[in-house]
Amino acid sequence: MGRTTYIASGDTFITRRIPEKGYAGYDDLTALIRQHDVRFTNLEMTFHDREGVPAAVSGGTWAMTDPAALDDIRRMGFNIFNTANNHSCDYSHGGVLATIRNLKERGMIFSGTGKDLGDASKPCCLETPDCRTALVSVCSTFDTSAMAGAQSADLPGRPGLNPLRFHRYYHIDKTHYEMVRELAEITKINAAMEYSVRTGYKNPPKEGTLPFGTGCTFILDSCCRTESVPEEKDMKRITGEIAEARKQADVVLVSIHAHEYDGTDINVPAQFIEKFARRCIDAGASVIIGHGPHLVRGVEFYGNGVIFYSLGNFIFETETVEYQPWDAYANRGMPLDTKVGAYMDNRSKNGTVGYGTLPEIWEAVLASWTIEDGSVKDVTLYPISLGMGKPRPHLGVPVLASSCRVLERMAELSRPYGTKIDIRNGIGYVSRREQSDK
Repeated sequence: MGRTTYIASGDTFITRRIPEKGYAGYDDLTALIRQHDVRFTNLEMTFHDREGVPAAVSGGTWAMTDPAALDDIRRMGFNIFNTANNHSCDYSHGGVLATIRNLKERGMIFSGTGKDLGDASKPCCLETPDCRTALVSVCSTFDTSAMAGAQSADLPGRPGLNPLRFHRYYHIDKTHYEMVRELAEITKINAAMEYSVRTGYKNPPKEGTLPFGTGCTFILDSCCRTESVPEEKDMKRITGEIAEARKQADVVLVSIHAHEYDGTDINVPAQFIEKFARRCIDAGASVIIGHGPHLVRGVEFYGNGVIFYSLGNFIFETETVEYQPWDAYANRGMPLDTKVGAYMDNRSKNGTVGYGTLPEIWEAVLASWTIEDGSVKDVTLYPISLGMGKPRPHLGVPVLASSCRVLERMAELSRPYGTKIDIRNGIGYVSRREQSDK
């Protein structure tokens, strides 16, 4: 393979059409995107005209927009897409399948969702003059009902997303372990589990391991710490797809949509995300493209690859969705004839709380890199602004930015990984050569 250029953005949550002639800053932005051979974005949206039933839970806002918005995204220059995220199943299986149909009708190359687990797990491939690039797309932030299911000998599989499940373990010392044991006995929170053990339907917990209700496990240890690990069954499926893609393509990218964070710091990815990303590179991936928390995270060079733990937002138009279901209004105790604008005013307390008040949500980056002779070369980070403070009809639209704040924040978050970001003339430069020389 020869020299191939790449650019990637984070979350594209698009609910409004892009004007035919663009907008102020549009031409400069799209010119940058189109300079590259492979151009990625995360489609954090379902694209259909009410063809799915609203799910009982959503990714936060029930996300649906006019399928014609896909044409606007293509016009910006993007040519390879992730569809696995916490909004994939906002409109149940009908919304998943309708979105897939609308993507395929436009010849858009995507991965991450499918008619069953095999389909959702499968990589997509983009052909460019000197390179065949595969993309495996995964999501860790989802309701279990959004997981795609595998086909059996008797029944079809279930539409949905390609899941990466994980487990959290709370390591605590003996004093706190006995406190948890006492609390479990007082509350009877483990009564159902204990009955299943007595009747032979479950194995007893391992010595030194104490479940506490559903999904919470404490481990007796010499110190107190929290650990998270990816589900091994999912890891084997995903790394198997990467290994196969590496045989069939020149370059493998992995997209991971993950909101989870370490401890109380949303800027730092959960441990299982780091473990997942590194194992993907060990399996043959060159670049891991992270998104999901709606803000940037650090960059890590690992092995022969690079990991972007989060690129932040690209288009973020959450408050101008056209529809919300009964559940949205009922959850806030609002009348069922409430309109979306009034609902958004209520949710944000007229713009005084939530995402609209957080500057880091409205600053992000486009990451650019080159792969030559199978090796990832230097990385460039272009800051973008999504217009914090603009009125709702104009908020969330990206332009190239002159401010270096997001690059400075990303540089600080990258230091724990041994990564240095040089900021020159408003652009971030990350050299693999500098990392290896330290």
